[in-house]
Amino acid sequence: MFDFSAGIWYNDGMIAESKLKILTESAKYDVSCSSSGSGRKNEGGIGNGLPDGCCHSFTPDGRCVSLLKLLMSNDCVFDCKYCMSRRSCDVPRASATPDEVCELTVDFYKRNYIEGLFLSSAVHKSPNYAMEQLVRTVKLLRTKYHFHGYVHLKGIPKADPELVTEAAKYADRMSYNVELPSESSLRLLAPQKSKESLLLPMRQLQREKAVFKAEKCKGFFLPAGQTTQMIIGASPERDGQILRLTESLYRVTGLKRVYYSSYIPVVEDSVLPAVQSPALREHRLYQADWLLRFYGFDVEELVPAEENLPLDLDPKCAWALRNMHLFPVEVNRAPLEILLRVPGIGAKSAQKILSARRYATLTFEHLKKMRVVLKRARHFITAGGKFYGSDSPSAVRGLLTAGEARVNARQLSLFDSPSSLGMPLRLEAARSALTGEL
Repeated sequence: MFDFSAGIWYNDGMIAESKLKILTESAKYDVSCSSSGSGRKNEGGIGNGLPDGCCHSFTPDGRCVSLLKLLMSNDCVFDCKYCMSRRSCDVPRASATPDEVCELTVDFYKRNYIEGLFLSSAVHKSPNYAMEQLVRTVKLLRTKYHFHGYVHLKGIPKADPELVTEAAKYADRMSYNVELPSESSLRLLAPQKSKESLLLPMRQLQREKAVFKAEKCKGFFLPAGQTTQMIIGASPERDGQILRLTESLYRVTGLKRVYYSSYIPVVEDSVLPAVQSPALREHRLYQADWLLRFYGFDVEELVPAEENLPLDLDPKCAWALRNMHLFPVEVNRAPLEILLRVPGIGAKSAQKILSARRYATLTFEHLKKMRVVLKRARHFITAGGKFYGSDSPSAVRGLLTAGEARVNARQLSLFDSPSSLGMPLRLEAARSALTGEL
């Protein structure tokens, strides 16, 4: 087992140290594992899948460690070019049994190391065999070991639909990773996968969950829904194409989240880029994704299909600068949908403004107390008829990009000290990262 305080692996009789190290190392590249909790209740066992039972801890490099994250096997029959577990890659191989995974999960939970499990697998032997092992594991975990904590299961493409349905009866969340944003890139970099092999199980689970809910069946069926992941920078697709696929996935498959993972060159291949994709590009995609889900934006407003999001500005500021003819807006009269489009006013701040302005005429001092980011918002709003921004688009752009440059001078860490980053700037950046407010 792993001693988090000492950073040392110990063999506790459940699973060999060497095997466990291989399976956890092989799982670290999947970022679609964060938990938003689920409605699964504890019915006499151990663990809690509710949102307040799925707390998260983060390492300095951003990895979530509250979920035990490992593969059942890294011995794959597929040959995806970007993957460390691909068939042609010369790496140590290992596979765990369902009981080994269950015992490890329960032991780690009892030691308060984890709150749940993220379980994936390479396509070991065949899609059906790999999926059968995953289903058997999660079923044993629920029925034999009586673990009711959060379980996220990674689906295996091309597995039998009956196995997919069975898995959803025991897992809180499932994910089928799209990985690459186009069919042509899948054919080039992941020839054993196809668009349909990934989308069909997503649609199946969406239909079956709707039937389960409509018929008010007893038990649980994927209470935390589905997610997916896309690798950014391994293939030539632009951000506009990526976000159009994202928008379609939300609409067609009802996904909870799309995760974006910057390409890291962990294996050498002539068809793959030799350098890592910029982390800032990944960050901009997450910001745009948030605008699509919570701020009422369409992809066409944020970025053309053949272009990338600008790196020097967040997508909301970039949109506002392209539409300066719509600003400034008066915060005491603007409707919610307009307030949400003002840089520096997030969803919570917009609701506070709507509530407060019923009782008084709001001023910039009121907005400051509501934690509106006035360094951005002041260029796009008036409050009580007063305007404190710049009326020159080029000057506004210069001020906004200068602010972005200070925030992005280095990657923000959850462990930054106040002295390493100016306190107001640090609080603003941390609040944006937590709430998604732009």
